[in-house]
Amino acid sequence: MENEKRHWPIGIFDSGIGGLTVAQAITKLMPNEKLIYFGDTAHLPYGDKSAAAIQAYSVKICNLLLKQQCKVILIACNSASAAAYELVKEYVGSKAKVLNVIDPIVSYIGNTYPGKTIGLIGTKQTVNSNVYRKKVDALDLGIELKSHATPLLAAMIEEGFFNDTISESVIHAYLSDPDLYNIEALILGCTHYPLIKKQIENYYKGKVDVLDASQIVAQHVKNYLEQHDLASDKLTGDHHFYVSDFTRSFEESTRIFFKREVELEHYPLWE
Repeated sequence: MENEKRHWPIGIFDSGIGGLTVAQAITKLMPNEKLIYFGDTAHLPYGDKSAAAIQAYSVKICNLLLKQQCKVILIACNSASAAAYELVKEYVGSKAKVLNVIDPIVSYIGNTYPGKTIGLIGTKQTVNSNVYRKKVDALDLGIELKSHATPLLAAMIEEGFFNDTISESVIHAYLSDPDLYNIEALILGCTHYPLIKKQIENYYKGKVDVLDASQIVAQHVKNYLEQHDLASDKLTGDHHFYVSDFTRSFEESTRIFFKREVELEHYPLWE
């Protein structure tokens, strides 16, 4: 049974297609793993939703992923990781292992930047939940975390505004905020943000390490699968991508996020 479980897929969900940056990093690192992806595009962005709403969406999505026999469910959204991780873990129980995108980043920060000042940008939900600060403080490594909510970024990226003058001025306005003065590294606390990593690096001109969570999370998933003998040795079947609301611009955006052609299946969460 355990052996057979290795060939079960990895389930990944996000409020939209931002989590495809993580999915892309996972397929690059682990080409033998089959992915089932769910983008809850009907309810994006999660960053301005209540914790209760995000929990309700997350449980619905997990039902679908469990039906697809996922061995691991990765919450590839910082807002949902902050609001729903504990609940989802309890809900899923022993059926699958639940991973989030926050713990791997906190652990990476602890190993790499003890005693330093680190910045974090993310949605209002992620920043106001204080989840990163609590976890970083719990490491007790003298790390100071400076957070700043950047609510326009995810929607802007989801709409295809990046590498242009609009995104340039929005990014500059956010990063120049006093909240983020004197940091040595910046956590991109939203899975959409790797798409504007270059622009953020340009702003800092090499003076600040810009941390791409998708790479860190993919490595965490790989380590987890290997430690628990769940890593697949061959790709069985195609990746599958679902969205709760289908728009035409989506397939194009999906290509940009995932760097390859993707066929999206419409799967409404509530009929």
